[in-house]
Amino acid sequence: MDALAGLLDGPRARDAFLLQMVMEPPWSVRVEDEAPLTLLCVTSGEAWIVPGSGAPVRLLVDEVAIVRGPAPYTVADSPTTVPQVVAGPGGTCHDPLGAPLMRSMGQGVRRWGNDPDGSTEVYIGTYAMRGEVSGRLLDALPGLVHLSADAWQCPLMPFLREEMGRDEPGQRAMLDRMLDLVLITALRSWFARPEADTPGWYRALGDPVVGPALRLMREAPAHPWTVASLAAGAGVSRAGFARRFPELVGEPPMSWLTRHRLDLAADLLRETDATVDAVARRVGYSGSFALSAAFKRVRGVSPQEYRGPRRV
Repeated sequence: MDALAGLLDGPRARDAFLLQMVMEPPWSVRVEDEAPLTLLCVTSGEAWIVPGSGAPVRLLVDEVAIVRGPAPYTVADSPTTVPQVVAGPGGTCHDPLGAPLMRSMGQGVRRWGNDPDGSTEVYIGTYAMRGEVSGRLLDALPGLVHLSADAWQCPLMPFLREEMGRDEPGQRAMLDRMLDLVLITALRSWFARPEADTPGWYRALGDPVVGPALRLMREAPAHPWTVASLAAGAGVSRAGFARRFPELVGEPPMSWLTRHRLDLAADLLRETDATVDAVARRVGYSGSFALSAAFKRVRGVSPQEYRGPRRV
């Protein structure tokens, strides 16, 4: 698996929040949904994204933005427009005083806004749960990615826009997969750009010493790796490997392996019905107790709590 494939093997929307927002200025929406990742594409008019920190970004027609949560941000016709709507978790929205607005601003299937004939149209796709996007990918992204119309081309966008207006059997599953592909197209364009600040391990995959060790851990996470066995796999001394790995990656090899295993475990917990014990063994832990201890230490919740009301 190449480095880019390793990063993009993560977005897996499940009942994603998809919306066609149609607005007439002045308008401003404060987004406080705490979602890990949101994609916005302007198809008419223009919009501004005002992050919690950093400069506002202007989106023109056919431009796309990827916003990494959970920090709140604002989408508006102008950076100076005061928010009239607050968007919360689960697709809820209300005015600044708390009065609900979703029904009054609804315009049909996955269509919403303050004017059905508004001059601004923004398509929004939100990954609501962190498990839908791998930690490896989120770590590799800045808070806000902006791609101009000539920096990315996605032939699927017209199809996504057409399908969003339908309400047929299997529609949500189709939209989930289409959103994944649109996001991957945008991400692939972003990571090809020189300003993309990729993580240390991504760059280190091209190193003749660290690269082979990273590939070994990625391809066989359940193997009982040690610093010595990884050094042997890379064809260098243990001391030389132990020194070079953190220089390039930013953390020791065993720390990276632990984080990688827990990211994989999180994906398996969300995506499969495997028991916690089975997940533990697939990612290199002796059983459910060992995985639970590591998972809670790093993520703050147990595997059962992270998975939710499913088979444990």
